[in-house]
Amino acid sequence: MNEEDQKNKLSIEVERSYQLISKKWICLIIHTLMESPKRFSEIHEFIPDLSKRMLNERLKEMEEWGLVIRNVIADRPVRTEYSLTRKGTELGKSLKSIEAWGEKWVGRS
Repeated sequence: MNEEDQKNKLSIEVERSYQLISKKWICLIIHTLMESPKRFSEIHEFIPDLSKRMLNERLKEMEEWGLVIRNVIADRPVRTEYSLTRKGTELGKSLKSIEAWGEKWVGRS
């Protein structure tokens, strides 16, 4: 692969990364799941402005991208929990620096 092809591949990967994290609610869902696995209702409780329909859609997308695992727990009643994969956890760690930046700078003049 020549240098030009490497640059194009890198820019495509960077663009896809930004497209992923710029989708509304993705970062907040990851933030919610960083501490521990959560049930659908717990995620919804943490992000009340997020509709259940949109939460379901985002979780499915995140499963497809390999960021989230859906775990069915065969208790009575059956429960479903969502947890981050290694890939999702690494993204969550990366987002921590953005959170720190936001705490420091957002809201300041």
